Amino acid sequence: MIESFSIIIGIVALFSYINYQWIRLPGAIGLMMLSLIFAGILDLSKPYFPDFFNFFCQIVINADFEYFLFNGLLSFLLFAGAIHINIKELAKERWAILLFATLGVVLSTAMVGISMKGISLLIGLDIPLVYMLLFGALISPTDPIAVLSILKSTNISKSLQLKIEGESLFNDGVGVVVFSSILLLLPSSFSPENSSLVSEIGILFAEEAIGGIVFGIALGFVGYGIINSVCSNPKLAVIVSLAIVMTGYALASIIHVSGPLAMVVCGLIIGNKLDLNHDKGSPTKMLLNEFWEVLEHILNGVLFVLMGLALHLIKLDWFYFLMGVMAIGIVLIVRYASTKATYSLLGHTDDHSPSKTIKILTWGGLRGGISIALALSLKDYPFGNEIILMTYIVVVFSILVQGLTIEKLIKKMYE
Repeated sequence: MIESFSIIIGIVALFSYINYQWIRLPGAIGLMMLSLIFAGILDLSKPYFPDFFNFFCQIVINADFEYFLFNGLLSFLLFAGAIHINIKELAKERWAILLFATLGVVLSTAMVGISMKGISLLIGLDIPLVYMLLFGALISPTDPIAVLSILKSTNISKSLQLKIEGESLFNDGVGVVVFSSILLLLPSSFSPENSSLVSEIGILFAEEAIGGIVFGIALGFVGYGIINSVCSNPKLAVIVSLAIVMTGYALASIIHVSGPLAMVVCGLIIGNKLDLNHDKGSPTKMLLNEFWEVLEHILNGVLFVLMGLALHLIKLDWFYFLMGVMAIGIVLIVRYASTKATYSLLGHTDDHSPSKTIKILTWGGLRGGISIALALSLKDYPFGNEIILMTYIVVVFSILVQGLTIEKLIKKMYE
């Protein structure tokens, strides 16, 4: 696995260099595009250079994308994203973020699942509803990594930027909890009389979501206290911050609470208690900022390269390819409908153009690594490979098409 990771880091560096020197796309989008092109070249080389093809196949397999994301990348990425968010500004959008990350995810899961079930019947594929709900749950969380750098270069309002960023930080954790809850439906048929199953799902949701937030609060304050006590030693402070993330995420798994939600809450508390965004005079805080920014950049690169390289491992089925293409439209329509429904509950009086806000939230709600990782966790289940293919199609469209056009959409709306 170390050898595979080393080669992937080399690919990240090479593709980043190519993108920086010649292509000049936003980092994540450029890496994803180059990785997809490289995966296509690998497929074409298979008949002529089978050893070369198998070598790179084995690298992706050894990297174990699903395990690597959930047990490594995700904890660092969520913590790194959270420590730079101003909690006072985020609090102004707390109800919007709460509704988008909870009600929005649940609504989206149900609407996508039911719609895709209908489409499967129309094209002659009678897929059980529970599997389509699993697809709805894994495709509902949004990933802002590829679009935030673009949003910051436009004249988008700070309020809208915080909505997109805050929603995506929290809905990753909520999406995983919803996905895990639906998995409980697989061994048996759901019915209203099955009260024990309903209770089990409710308990799981409460333990994972509420437990993750409470654990994150405790971890954040303990972590802040330790880091603050060693502020005279910048290197030790960085080591402690790493230990907090790694040990905290492992403990969350052991006590069965949501690690992603815990990392977001922990990062918000530590980042704001230390005032990392504004206090630039402290060598310790400067080093913490630089370390987590560099680490986030590296791990984002690894994430998007792995997403691209995974293309040649996906089994192509034309019926499910068609469903994946149709799922693009369904996911966008549902995103618009669920966003509009939740946004209408907020009663924003300071927003002079709610329709523009909803359109940007819809088109800027990209899907990313969390969706692919959750899909890959189904590979040994019935319809698992088919769901992976459908997910991949939606994610690739989301990053390459929506990610490359969101800036033009914003500029057109605010001309």
